[in-house]
Amino acid sequence: MKGLLKKSGTTSVLATLISILIGLFVGALLILVVGITDPKIGFSGAWEAIRLVFGGLLSTGRDGAGMLTFGFNPVNFGNMLFRAMPLILTGLSVALAYKTGLFNIGASGQYLMGTAATLFTALSIPTSVVPAWIVWLLAFLAGILAGALWGAIPGLLKATLNINEVLACIMTNWIAANVVTWIFDLSNLKNVTEGTKTAYIYKTSFNGVETAKLGLDKVFPGSQVNSGILIAILIAVLVYIVMTRTTFGYELKACGSNRHAARYAGIKDKRSIVLSMALAGALSGAAAALYYLSGNPEFFWSTYQSLPAAGFNGIAVALLGACNPIAVIFTGMFMSMLDIVGLQITKLTAYNEYITDVIIAVIVYLSAFSLVIKMWISGRGKKKREPKTDKAAAKKEVRA
Repeated sequence: MKGLLKKSGTTSVLATLISILIGLFVGALLILVVGITDPKIGFSGAWEAIRLVFGGLLSTGRDGAGMLTFGFNPVNFGNMLFRAMPLILTGLSVALAYKTGLFNIGASGQYLMGTAATLFTALSIPTSVVPAWIVWLLAFLAGILAGALWGAIPGLLKATLNINEVLACIMTNWIAANVVTWIFDLSNLKNVTEGTKTAYIYKTSFNGVETAKLGLDKVFPGSQVNSGILIAILIAVLVYIVMTRTTFGYELKACGSNRHAARYAGIKDKRSIVLSMALAGALSGAAAALYYLSGNPEFFWSTYQSLPAAGFNGIAVALLGACNPIAVIFTGMFMSMLDIVGLQITKLTAYNEYITDVIIAVIVYLSAFSLVIKMWISGRGKKKREPKTDKAAAKKEVRA
């Protein structure tokens, strides 16, 4: 146990778990306070909501007597995996940049540009001429490329003019929002088939382009899940291998740790900065591509007034996972699970889904203090070892 506390990976996992548990308990306490003070909810309603916070993914509704029931819910599990897909990739985008000394707050803009490139490619190439799977692949690559190019812009500004990447990313986010709105406004991709949805872009399924299910629809019937989640997990594993097992990954991290020392060692620091942001953008573009190529979601074309939440939620996923690509897989699923929990609370109780936003906010806030929590954990282990160290030193003095 003492040896485990010495390891940075172990303390990071423990710090994350502590953040999650405190966040869940704070959320449960808030639910209890609101329920007790609201006569329409009461203690019994608050207790039901608390049960859903901790087990909402397993909720199956209510029985004939009106009591909550729990068990394996394939729809909840499948939708959790589907919602986790973009969160994992935007979390990887933020984590990769952070590991190289950069803060990619521009994932939303990169996500939007990836969305535009993906939808234009998937809906413009007729599947009667080109096989649907080729169109899918081209659209996926187009989304990745668009995100990479948009991410490279803050990287170039940082590398050549030393402009802070956070400021550059904020500006490129809003430029992307307006550009995407403009190009979709001029396009003929607005949904006119379904009369009430003219403010939306056609689903890719209108052109017969959808991500393969690979049997996941049979495991989780009634849900939106598809093989995109498998692709997202595979990408996370590849990012982990590149960052920890290759010379290229070492150069990126070395540049992030100390740009001037890396340059002295012969590493091209400017190239590393640009490539880091380009790769981060590519991951955000891949998130958008996989999400919209599923054939289910509809894209609201007027985006200039808001930015996609997936980009900002990726920051929370990365922080909670200590920017470890493998950990990001699980934190992305956890954040997605909280979304499902929020929907269950809204559906089955008198509360609304915003209570889960409070829980997420607390968890993210605590994750920002993960270093303090890690120091606390390490300090406990160190204190337990100090007496033995003192005894050993005293024996040496006696012998001397």
